[in-house]
Amino acid sequence: MAKNESIKIIPLGGVGEIGKNMYITEVDGDIFVVDAGLMFPEDEMLGIDVVIPDFTYLVSNSDRVKAIFLTHGHEDHIGALGYILRKINVAVYGTKLTIALAKEKMKEQDFTGSADFREINADTVVDFDKVSVSFFKTNHSIPGSVGISIHTSEGAIVHTGDFKFDQAAAPLYKPEVGKMAAIGEKGVLCLLSDSTEAERPGHTPSESTVVAELSDVFYNAQGRIIAACFASDLNRIQHLFNSASANGRKVAVAGNSLKRIFDIALQLGYLQVEEDLIISVNELKDYDNSQVVVLTTGSQGEPIEALQKMAKQVHPQVNIQAGDTVLFAASPLRGSEVFIYKTMDMLYRAGANVVSSKNSVQVSSHGSQEELKFMINLMNPKFFIPVHGEYKMLKAHKKLAQACGIPEENIFIPDRGDVIEISGGVLKFTEKVPAGNTLIDGIGVGDVGNIVLRDRRLLSQDGVLLVVVTLNKTDRKIIAGPEIISRGFVYVRESEKLMNDSAALVREIVEKNANKGSFDWNSLKQDIRDSLHQYLYEKTKRRPMIMPIIMEVK
Repeated sequence: MAKNESIKIIPLGGVGEIGKNMYITEVDGDIFVVDAGLMFPEDEMLGIDVVIPDFTYLVSNSDRVKAIFLTHGHEDHIGALGYILRKINVAVYGTKLTIALAKEKMKEQDFTGSADFREINADTVVDFDKVSVSFFKTNHSIPGSVGISIHTSEGAIVHTGDFKFDQAAAPLYKPEVGKMAAIGEKGVLCLLSDSTEAERPGHTPSESTVVAELSDVFYNAQGRIIAACFASDLNRIQHLFNSASANGRKVAVAGNSLKRIFDIALQLGYLQVEEDLIISVNELKDYDNSQVVVLTTGSQGEPIEALQKMAKQVHPQVNIQAGDTVLFAASPLRGSEVFIYKTMDMLYRAGANVVSSKNSVQVSSHGSQEELKFMINLMNPKFFIPVHGEYKMLKAHKKLAQACGIPEENIFIPDRGDVIEISGGVLKFTEKVPAGNTLIDGIGVGDVGNIVLRDRRLLSQDGVLLVVVTLNKTDRKIIAGPEIISRGFVYVRESEKLMNDSAALVREIVEKNANKGSFDWNSLKQDIRDSLHQYLYEKTKRRPMIMPIIMEVK
């Protein structure tokens, strides 16, 4: 292999946050991208559907982008692919299931262009001019998960993807520990490793504990079982079908997102399910409650939204009834704990028995501290970059790497857009490239920014007040109004005096401006805003958004 002069690593997402994974490895100018994920919006991102990385850097250097590699088929690793391929024409490499799920996600996002997908497996080696790329199986909650090794003359750049080490993993999910050790023996220049559970001591419990717990729940449940899981958690879905079969129950799949992924996995042979085990939601009424399981998830593939609809009796397919057992078979998303507790309360009110997080049916699909240390020791990297996690997780992972003997100066905790260069045996930060959030709202991509979000927050806090005035342009007299329209500020019928006084104040301001020698519309609108803001805050201690609308007639 020819000597590589310049090696750079640039995270565009997935650091300082959960989700939105996207990492660039740049070797002698050639760009290789690992993953292209999305993130679900935070609470303050009002009205936003999903968030994807800002990939301006890739678009502006599209002629140097050689390939995109996908580690596995979860949305936080493939969800932004359709948006990137609208801008860049590049080959995408992934395992059979990963590619199938990526195509389905792009179809859901109304992607209409052509995409160059190339299927790989754990034994594939892809050669480029300046690097070669190989793969190794990892243990995660979805089949076809791989780590990625980008081999340079200075050693391998290894992306672990999401992983844990389950000693009792089923054949589809067994990691290739021997291959990992061989990569480490050959020489790893830099390891980028999953930090999601870097704060959790010990080992992540085996999926075999989930099997035992599910068996108990299914055996003891008297009525229907409503099992809520993530649509792409195929390992957990397989366990649910196995438990249903062992306990003589039929399974109905509710939710379009789950149904689509379920059909793909079944067709490709990644789920082993007896055909007569599956029934449609419409057939539930033909069976006794003790004979059925309903597998459900929400519109974005997460389960909590669907359970809330069921508890409120507004779900289009299945609603909670007394005697149901609701099984949370999914680890909660970080930050959603309050939402989950409210959902549980609603389910109990609806008469359900809830099997929740106190039980082991929510085993994480990410490795805990001892597994992260095991990965570091297998790879024995010269440099280490923790990725895929909030800052505190990256910091915890750094401490684990130091405990494994990696010097502190060889570890770098990156921020989005940091350019990390490896040259002369030294790892250093050199510059920043554009990086951040691109917000998706409906069909709009990136057209909602901080100013729009700020306005939405203001509207959500104190509402809006519309002030409508019609003026005669010639003699500057008020023809109609002022009319005050309140939305989300006060209930007008109970605040007539406040509305009347506000209208009188606006009339006074308009007449004062109309009598000036020079008449400026912008100045008039600003006077209305300033005076009303002050008056309404004195009376209500609220600051609604005030929108003056001045119309003129001849």
